[in-house]
Amino acid sequence: MSGPIYTRRGDSGETSLASGVRVPKNSVRVEAYGTVDEANSAIGLARTALAEAAAPHPALAALDGTLAFVQNRLFDCASNLATPAEAASDRTPRVTPGDTTELERAIDEMTAEIGEIDHFVLPAGCEAAVRLHVARAVIRRAERRVLDLVAADPVDSDVLAFVNRLSDLLFTAARYVDHTCGAGDVFWEPREPS
Repeated sequence: MSGPIYTRRGDSGETSLASGVRVPKNSVRVEAYGTVDEANSAIGLARTALAEAAAPHPALAALDGTLAFVQNRLFDCASNLATPAEAASDRTPRVTPGDTTELERAIDEMTAEIGEIDHFVLPAGCEAAVRLHVARAVIRRAERRVLDLVAADPVDSDVLAFVNRLSDLLFTAARYVDHTCGAGDVFWEPREPS
């Protein structure tokens, strides 16, 4: 990228898609890839907290590698969402079924260590775990925005599958971090009916 970061082209409330087409900044497509970008940022923040937690708990270092993989694939998702189907080409970044399978592998590996649960878990425990829960909530919102886009335009089904599975990974990762740091699961205690 050369030149200044600002172009002044968005001052009227429009932005360019990957195809060059100008659309309102609040269009359903921009909302979809913008929320994916927000989730990516939340994961980056979680990784910062995770790095601090990994110092006394080296087992968490492998999770950082998984989250780095996720951040790169989320950029692929956002780029794909920023490209209308009719403008997509062989050069359009994509996620693959193998990427979603990689998320499932990581989920299964962490679950084998921490066990399955049948209770709702509060976003609590150590800081890295709570930040992963925040990222999970944002990726759930991103999934809803992608579904809004699906109702208006075709979307690569692999993007939707990846984003859906990612919320499961982030939930499991938060539990794994709390387990590793010694906080354990913090279960919801619903108010008893009176």
